[in-house]
Amino acid sequence: MDHRQGRGTAPEAARRQSAEFPRRRHSRSCDFHSLPTYVAALPAVDALTHGVEAYFSGIASPLADAIALQRRSPAGESGVPPKGDGIDRLNAMAGCGAGDHINENEPGLERMEHLVREAGAVVRGRMRALSGVGLALGTLFFGAALTPSLIPRTYSTQGVLAGISFAAGYGLGVGWRWLWAYLGLPEPPERTRRIVNAGVAVFCLAIAAIFLRQAAEWQNSIRALMGMAPLETAHPFKICLTALATFALLLALARLFRFTAGFLATRAGRLVPRRLANVVGVGAAVLLFWSLASGIFFPATLRILDSSFREYDALLKPEHPQPAEPERCGSPASIVRWSKLGRAGREFVASGPTAAAISAFTGRPAAEPRRVYVGLRAGDTVRERAQLALAELKRVGAFERSALVVITPTGTGWIDPAAMDAIEYLLGGDVASVAVQYSYLSSPLSLLVQPEYGTETAHALFTEIYGYWTTLPREHRPRFYLHGLSLGAMNSERSVELFEIIGDPIDGALWSGPPFGSRFWRSLTDDRNPGSPAWLPTFRDGRFVRFMNQNGFSVPTQAPWGPMRVVYLQYASDAVTFFDYRDFYRRPAWLEPPRGPDVSMGLRWYPIVTVLQLALDMAVSTTTPMRHGHVYAPRDYIDAWAAVADVRGWSPEAIAALKQQLSQSADKAMENLGSEEGAYSNRGG
Repeated sequence: MDHRQGRGTAPEAARRQSAEFPRRRHSRSCDFHSLPTYVAALPAVDALTHGVEAYFSGIASPLADAIALQRRSPAGESGVPPKGDGIDRLNAMAGCGAGDHINENEPGLERMEHLVREAGAVVRGRMRALSGVGLALGTLFFGAALTPSLIPRTYSTQGVLAGISFAAGYGLGVGWRWLWAYLGLPEPPERTRRIVNAGVAVFCLAIAAIFLRQAAEWQNSIRALMGMAPLETAHPFKICLTALATFALLLALARLFRFTAGFLATRAGRLVPRRLANVVGVGAAVLLFWSLASGIFFPATLRILDSSFREYDALLKPEHPQPAEPERCGSPASIVRWSKLGRAGREFVASGPTAAAISAFTGRPAAEPRRVYVGLRAGDTVRERAQLALAELKRVGAFERSALVVITPTGTGWIDPAAMDAIEYLLGGDVASVAVQYSYLSSPLSLLVQPEYGTETAHALFTEIYGYWTTLPREHRPRFYLHGLSLGAMNSERSVELFEIIGDPIDGALWSGPPFGSRFWRSLTDDRNPGSPAWLPTFRDGRFVRFMNQNGFSVPTQAPWGPMRVVYLQYASDAVTFFDYRDFYRRPAWLEPPRGPDVSMGLRWYPIVTVLQLALDMAVSTTTPMRHGHVYAPRDYIDAWAAVADVRGWSPEAIAALKQQLSQSADKAMENLGSEEGAYSNRGG
């Protein structure tokens, strides 16, 4: 008898089925009514190999057949079909136990059969649509991304990098496949294509397994050089899941681009020939996506982030008390309000060694260091903030000191305490320093998206102070030095032009962690003496500029200096310094032997992948221990400032003791990273 008899007309029965379908559930794992959700999620598995096609095909077809057989099979008195029936096959595949069987009277069975068959067809179509060449190249890129770079990685950052690299390799493969078809080259038979794809799937799985097995050892090769504890596992399963999610997102963006290009090409095809319309469609899509990204998305994101951080900074309550001494910046007598200094400014002016602390360490009389900081909210314009800084310097008597340091802070306004504490101790406190904030954005973000951020402020500050400094008698004015870390180093470097100061030059500069976009640093490195490594070059006779790292200078310390001294402090593992877009297609010079002291011997250059690795290294360059990556140590600042400022009167034993004291202070401050205004809470900027 028809199982629909007694239920009214066919339309009424259909309405009952539709109403009952979402409510009727089986216990435990036999919930086939949620199948539409699974079908909707199928596009996310595009990253799987062609080997998955056979698996899904082997399930979808028997599943649909089982459902169809169940609708035709009689049931016993208990409602359970006879053994060996199609429903047994369905129950077995669903993992149902006793009492969980699907009943023949279950409404919506026809719809389920249709959905299952459609799911199988979708999966088979998706699997066939994947490029075998793309999968092979993507897997090779995936494996290369697991090899060591400059900075140790966590499984999450490793997974993101591997997913991006896989997407890059797969995109190249798809491009090759498209070019093959566009040129009209012969296509292989379907049987040959299936066999080749099966071989590609096996190859991909083998390559991925081999590289994943080595991932922990590769990461430990970097960690050992940096004194970090070794990893017991690289968490390969988590890496794969993260990589798959990243690839799925990038694949969705790529298909959105393809859809946009196709839509525009179709529109253009009404007016021009098809091939020309395709070119127009792709070109217009590229222009549209690039305009949205560079002209709208990134600048808007920068403005939103900058504004958000500014509001957040304004809401923070000061953790340091306002200075009471009238000669201190931010005090009640200061022309720079304490509330306008911002988090970074308050930390800078309220910290640092006092005259008493310096005198207690050196055993000699010491002066009180003068620190001036002008926050971003202290003035409406760049020029106004620069003039305010000069006025405050005059008020606190900065030009009566023996040395004046003009600092360009990092993107967030942070000033490395290791740098300033070092020179204040070395000069017995007889030093004044000044900085003006220009943004709240981190240096890596500003460097990648808007590298010119801060140049205007740095140049305005230098122009104001240098202009006044040149009016003072040479024998009564302080020595003039520049300093900057990270983005601050690049902007400090750009703040001065040689032809502007050639008649009355400044005394020197210390630039630490100069970013790869620093033009002066780049020209010196490219024109280094033959035979000197790119990670620690030697330029000419070293009278004007010298490079140093955690192991010292590139030239003997006793070599004579010229009238102006410039020192670049850089670590070979600092990706902010050694990233280069040209690594996309060429091997970087710093990989040539000998390698830097903290660069893994397992690091290899791979086209495209290496530049992706270094880009990620930049983002996490401040997660390393001190003296590695983008985290510069007090002991190295001491040696650098001693050379730049021509410090005398310190014995080797006293220098060693100062290094130990400042290193211990820095280590203690590092433990206070949870504080909003801790000295190293925003290290690296």
